[in-house]
Amino acid sequence: MGSPKTSIAKKEREPAGERVEAHLRKAIYAGTLRPRQRIIEEDLARELKVSRGPVREALLRLERDGLVVTTSRRGTFIRDISPAEIGVVFRMRAKLEGLCARYMREDPSFDPSTVLEPVLKRLKAATDKNSEERFFHADMDLHRTIWKASNQPLLYGTLNQVMNPYIFMIARAYSSQVPMGRRLEHHERYVKMLLRTPIAKIEEEVERYFSEVYTQTFDRILPFPPFALHGWSSNSKDGSATRQSRLSRGAS
Repeated sequence: MGSPKTSIAKKEREPAGERVEAHLRKAIYAGTLRPRQRIIEEDLARELKVSRGPVREALLRLERDGLVVTTSRRGTFIRDISPAEIGVVFRMRAKLEGLCARYMREDPSFDPSTVLEPVLKRLKAATDKNSEERFFHADMDLHRTIWKASNQPLLYGTLNQVMNPYIFMIARAYSSQVPMGRRLEHHERYVKMLLRTPIAKIEEEVERYFSEVYTQTFDRILPFPPFALHGWSSNSKDGSATRQSRLSRGAS
């Protein structure tokens, strides 16, 4: 394991633009930066002790990947996704994950419970600790375990593109308004269904499950909870920044 000095030296050698990009990605994927929040280049550059050039370079790459959008005279914002887009993503995910579940169950030499139940225990542990962060990561791990257990690299790769960490973050922004205990019950029911449903019906049942989750999560609650503000981000109506100390605590 490298020493702290080695880690610091490695960070110093990392190009400034890549360091800014990694910093922003971590904040976006962790949900610290929420959809529609504005990124203020000057303040972010000051916080990370870089010039504005690397910040712009990082934002261009994030815009290319669909994580931020830049509008003339308004600035750069964390990308939002419309309810219609979320609906399309969930329908795609349901069909692809249903196919993964079928391939997983069709393998007679593999017992899915050996990989699903440990992740379910992590979800329960996160619920017991009331930890949104731990629940979020265990949730991602559960579904990625299903994708991987299909033993179909094409399906696994496609789902990782469809349900990238940003999409998971969007889902969390909504689902965190649903009590964690209820979300745990949904996942327990889902795993039970995956293990017990006849193979011929499993794709249909997975699609039905995601349809119910979508309705309960997205159709019955407000769009997004209040934003977490940073010194280099803003959600005020006039676009002005709210200055705070410890600007990068949530993303460090």
